[in-house]
Amino acid sequence: MAGRLDGKVAIVTGAASGFGEGMAKRFAEEGARVIVADLNRAEASRVAAEIGEAARAVTVDVTVAADVEAMIAAATSGFGGLDILVNNAGYTDRNGSLLEVDEETFDRIFAVNAKAIYLAALKAVPAMEAAGGGVIINTASTAGLRPRPGLTWYNASKGWAITATKSMAVELAPKNIRVNALCPVAGETGMLHLFMGEDTPEKRAQFKASIPLGRLSRPLDIANAALWLASDEAEFITGVALEVDGGRCI
Repeated sequence: MAGRLDGKVAIVTGAASGFGEGMAKRFAEEGARVIVADLNRAEASRVAAEIGEAARAVTVDVTVAADVEAMIAAATSGFGGLDILVNNAGYTDRNGSLLEVDEETFDRIFAVNAKAIYLAALKAVPAMEAAGGGVIINTASTAGLRPRPGLTWYNASKGWAITATKSMAVELAPKNIRVNALCPVAGETGMLHLFMGEDTPEKRAQFKASIPLGRLSRPLDIANAALWLASDEAEFITGVALEVDGGRCI
């Protein structure tokens, strides 16, 4: 089935690489016009150029209200609306003792992984309500469902994102705005070495051994899950924390 997002306008944050890049490109393949939002201007521009006329790159720090407002305006003014918002930008410390995470790093984790969802909602929800509805997808993590030692504060931020997703879903349902979360297992992205502590064949083997389907997640896995949640095929799905994890959380 093609064209599942025909006529839709989407914003994907953290879209310059990894899961976000995969989602932006997959959405465009299915007919959406996409705001490729990221702090990395050069890479966001690369992704938008690879997509073509259906995409625009926007430089945004998702923890800054003015940047978020400009990002939403890029969709509503530049593309004429906002149907889908993916809060995908994420931040983590390196796997290690919870006592060794400094306050600045802790604050950045919660600013990117939690506060950014709040800031985006303040601007996106009114735009979606005015248009009759929309879809919000928050990238959480299996770490928010089955936390393991070494990433305590990151795990906690993703647990926050899952709870926020469910509460948003209940409150925004009367406005015809669906809110769901994706919970990927560790993936082949630029953050993998931080999740594992170090990227070595031994560490990869250790991680893969904990996943029943025997591999790490890939951007396309997450993109396909996001596509379904964003599409009308999932019109009765809200408040779900969808595990995209090869069985990791079983």
